[in-house]
Amino acid sequence: MPLPEFFCHTPLHSSFVNDILDTHIIYEYNAADEHGNPEKWRYEFWFFSEHRIVYSIHGGPMKGRQNYQTCSYQCIRPGEIWQCNFLDAAGRPELFVSLVYDIKEKKITTGAAFSKGHWEHAKEAHGDKRNPEDFERWRGLAKLGIATDRLVLAEQANVLEVFKGPGELRPIAPDAVTF
Repeated sequence: MPLPEFFCHTPLHSSFVNDILDTHIIYEYNAADEHGNPEKWRYEFWFFSEHRIVYSIHGGPMKGRQNYQTCSYQCIRPGEIWQCNFLDAAGRPELFVSLVYDIKEKKITTGAAFSKGHWEHAKEAHGDKRNPEDFERWRGLAKLGIATDRLVLAEQANVLEVFKGPGELRPIAPDAVTF
């Protein structure tokens, strides 16, 4: 099996269509800047299809990043809690994210492991994957450091908005190449 690849023995739960498909969430983390001052990190995710997410980052060190990725979903409790896992890879895996969406409590809990290049050169990691120059720059950042040179970030955010459809995010082809 060529890597990177997603593999899961657990079938997608039937409640995916009602709970997650085409759902768009906007959420904010209470965080701090590099000087320890409080700031909000706003993210926007659209659960585009069974195997793709589209997202935009509006706050924090990765502010200005527009992206889409292959993902896998797992139902923890139908109608209540879902997990979305994705590998943000532009040549080598620069970021692994596990996002848990608590529908009832309107909370997002994430664990993310950023590559050295993407964390230490966050401004260069901004842009839109659809732009070939941005995508190539991201590939270069992914080559900095080794697989274990990671910043692991575990945070919890409050969901501010939930709606169906793309909102201001740009749709992608259902089979858009992500790696």
